[in-house]
Amino acid sequence: MPVAVSYPGVYIEEIPSGVRTLTGVATSIAAFAGWAPKGPLDRAQLVLSWADFERQCGGLDGRSYLGYAVYHFFSNGGQQAYIVRVAAADAQTAEVTLQDGAKKDVLKITAKNPGGWATAYAIASKQRGDDKTRFRLVVANVRNGTEVTVETFDNLSMNKIDSRFVERVVDNGSAIVNAQVLPGVTTPPADTLLPSPKLINKGTESADGTVLDPNSADFEKAVLPVGGSGGVFLLDRIDLFNLLCVPGETNPAFLANLEAFCHDRRAFLIADAPADATLTSLQNGPDRSLTSPEGANNAAFYFPWVNAPDQLQENRPRPFPPCGFAAGLYAKTDANRGVWKAPAGTEAGLTGVTGVAVPLTDKENGVLNPQAINCIRNFAVYGTIMWGARTLQGNDERGSEWKYIPVRRTALYIEESLFRGLKWVVFEPNDEPLWAQIRLNVGAFMQNLFRQGAFQGKTPKEAYFVKCDKETTTQNDINLGIVNIVVGFAPLKPAEFVIIKLQQMAGQIEV
Repeated sequence: MPVAVSYPGVYIEEIPSGVRTLTGVATSIAAFAGWAPKGPLDRAQLVLSWADFERQCGGLDGRSYLGYAVYHFFSNGGQQAYIVRVAAADAQTAEVTLQDGAKKDVLKITAKNPGGWATAYAIASKQRGDDKTRFRLVVANVRNGTEVTVETFDNLSMNKIDSRFVERVVDNGSAIVNAQVLPGVTTPPADTLLPSPKLINKGTESADGTVLDPNSADFEKAVLPVGGSGGVFLLDRIDLFNLLCVPGETNPAFLANLEAFCHDRRAFLIADAPADATLTSLQNGPDRSLTSPEGANNAAFYFPWVNAPDQLQENRPRPFPPCGFAAGLYAKTDANRGVWKAPAGTEAGLTGVTGVAVPLTDKENGVLNPQAINCIRNFAVYGTIMWGARTLQGNDERGSEWKYIPVRRTALYIEESLFRGLKWVVFEPNDEPLWAQIRLNVGAFMQNLFRQGAFQGKTPKEAYFVKCDKETTTQNDINLGIVNIVVGFAPLKPAEFVIIKLQQMAGQIEV
């Protein structure tokens, strides 16, 4: 702010430079949706490793592709993922009720989320020797008849106004259970003896409930529910995701809805071909419902399924959906080369695979590639690799500007980065000083991408432009509170076809 001068001398005033550094967003945060035996149903669960997924969502389960896809994601270079767990309405939540010394029910302990996983846990309580109004609660895992303590909560109280009220302490501190004091109860539970009371499921049906299989109506309603509550709409509550995978889901109409969901959120869908797809069934391209909506810009289609060892079947190979492998490869390529590099080619080898379900020749690949089908192929030297990088708008006949995956994902990266990095512009005075700051900050961001090799061109002028002035923002726009920023870039397109021209030199004839 201006210095108030009051005496003869030298004054120092710091003037803001107007520089607000724009930071690029992450590009390969994956979201996986599917049935799992364990995990929260009310939020998208963040996992940062395969061990995280095992601990929070139950690991591999032969009844679902979800765990396998997440495993393939992390083993092929993935670093960060969100899990959207879906479960049938008949999945049961395990519970146990503790009693006081008079055999009266006083405290109900309930598993955090439905599923048979919770029946492996037991609850023990122990009153304090010097104060019978306070007690300890122990959560133990039962292994081969032995109880192993995993969580302990000391000095608890049944009094709601106490700072150690059992409901608040356990609900916020436990990763396994919630606590509920029954109405009218003030006495703590009595001491329990080994074996401690176990969490059990009520009823006779399977604790896990009906397993929701991909392509079933119940599964699709759970993943993309009508009304926009639950399922993948839980991703609206997280800060950012870039890739969406629903392993094993191949219904074209449903995938088209997922494409539209991704398009509205600047995310990218990785779609699986049907498990029984063949060259003949795909020779005319994916189902037209996949390629017609605008959201097809933000999706890619992979064929065939990938053979990989199944750890639950003594590592015998069997086919798996390719989306988990592809998402991991996207993350690996982004980290090593940048989002503008196609996630395909000889560097795009898949880890932990034994081959593909449908081997393809060059000519067969040549039938599918112009139809916007990204093929996964076996090569003698390079192993199993991704050999295609087209979006679902990549059919040669369409001539779409978003034909290639790296071009589209680069645009999404720039859009999301500018969307987040320019929020400071809102409510600033809409005139030339603001426009100059916008040009400065957006130009610096684009220049940094140019230096990293994200654009075509030998000079910045050939590679990108940023325009924000009285031509883009008219007086009528100013009156409406609008500032228009135009950003253009020359994308790097992958060298999909390499042509080698060979000419035989004629012998030199001396004249």
